[in-house]
Amino acid sequence: MVNKIFIDADSSPVIEETIEVIQDLFLETQQQIKLVLIKDYAHYTNADYPEFVATYYVDTGHDSADYKITAMTKEHDLVITGDYGLASLLLNKSVEVLHHNGTFYSIDTIDLLLQTRHDHLQLRKAKKRVRGPKKFTHHDRENFKRILKKHLS
Repeated sequence: MVNKIFIDADSSPVIEETIEVIQDLFLETQQQIKLVLIKDYAHYTNADYPEFVATYYVDTGHDSADYKITAMTKEHDLVITGDYGLASLLLNKSVEVLHHNGTFYSIDTIDLLLQTRHDHLQLRKAKKRVRGPKKFTHHDRENFKRILKKHLS
């Protein structure tokens, strides 16, 4: 059972979807899960979130949000992030880590993901073109919600 959900919220495309899943779960089961958004000050917002959502802001320094998430999470928490480096740190703490595309990171897959990230960085340094991620679609959002809801139920 998940204690808290954390979102690496600087660039997450699934904040609203996560809130919706948590609200639906509460209506169905009366189980309230706390959602924690971690953002740097460059992504400050006046968004009005429900009571179960807490937002923490960190300095805009390199990996500040990652360090805050790593410090705040505990076993049985769930973190939603697209950051492979952060995922690798959290897996070593027995924290569940979910990509916004709906796939869970695992000890078995993280090394390949980190190697691919490194290889792409080397290609970019060599002025080679590397394709970025495809556009996040409505179908991707619905898939994420379905997987998150199933996992939390």
